Amino acid sequence: MKILVTGSKGQLGSELVRQGDRFDAEMVGADLPKTDISDKAGLSALLSALRPAVVINAAAYTAVDKAESDQETAFAVNRDGPANLAGCCAVSGIPLIHISTDFVFDGKKRMPYIETDPVSPLNIYGKSKAEGEQAVRLNIPQHLIIRTSWLYGVFGNNFVKTMLRLGAEKEVIRVVADQHGCPTSAADLAEALLTIAVRIWDNTGVQWGTYHYSGRGITTWHCFADKILELARPYGRIRAERADPIAASEYPTPAKRPAFSALDCGEIQNTFGIIPRPWQESLKIVIDRIMLSTQKIQIPADIGER
Repeated sequence: MKILVTGSKGQLGSELVRQGDRFDAEMVGADLPKTDISDKAGLSALLSALRPAVVINAAAYTAVDKAESDQETAFAVNRDGPANLAGCCAVSGIPLIHISTDFVFDGKKRMPYIETDPVSPLNIYGKSKAEGEQAVRLNIPQHLIIRTSWLYGVFGNNFVKTMLRLGAEKEVIRVVADQHGCPTSAADLAEALLTIAVRIWDNTGVQWGTYHYSGRGITTWHCFADKILELARPYGRIRAERADPIAASEYPTPAKRPAFSALDCGEIQNTFGIIPRPWQESLKIVIDRIMLSTQKIQIPADIGER
């Protein structure tokens, strides 16, 4: 089974490529600068040359705050790119798995969102992703849209690495405590996506459509940060004694975030038998991998993406 992963250099794409062997899959990575999903002709040529069994689109513009002032690029990558990819996949008869986000919701529900809840994004990033979802639906029947949230992992830049870096530098960290969601390990999400890809390859009655996948359990950025510091302290690199809770209003950002964006993952469990791990368990695995590696921890330009 050959799988093409667009956005293969990102934190999710890197995990997909890393885990391919476990699923007897030949993983083919594609990313900038060689592959640009906004280039429809280039995508068509790539698919014709590779003929993958499945395409997983992990490519996205995820700089949430920067998107407010860089709208043209955000929509080119998050809306037009998926439209191009979906169209090319449809012509070639190749199923598409497209990754989306909890930020398509406005956070006013106060209960975990299900797949059929109406979208109402608060920021440009969320709007571009919502329009990207619709473009996929309109362009290819054989599609799966997987919404996820608060993604983190060993690769790339993310909230966990930010907290580890700040925790090594500061005695006290101030973190937003009135935004709720579900932290999701990129490794867990990659495993779920590859499990689904195998189902597609085996032709075992896949129900196309939109699904949610995130870590199990709801928390806040502050509690998430507290757990990160707790799990990292035994490695002796954390200086911070605590994380202090603050309101989102005390940490203004160009892009407005939903106050509550937890996802209900019951449908992906019922359809594919995929049960997310508790986010605390997955976080420990990722912290151990990061702290035991020699990878340099860097502060990303945008925190809490996806």
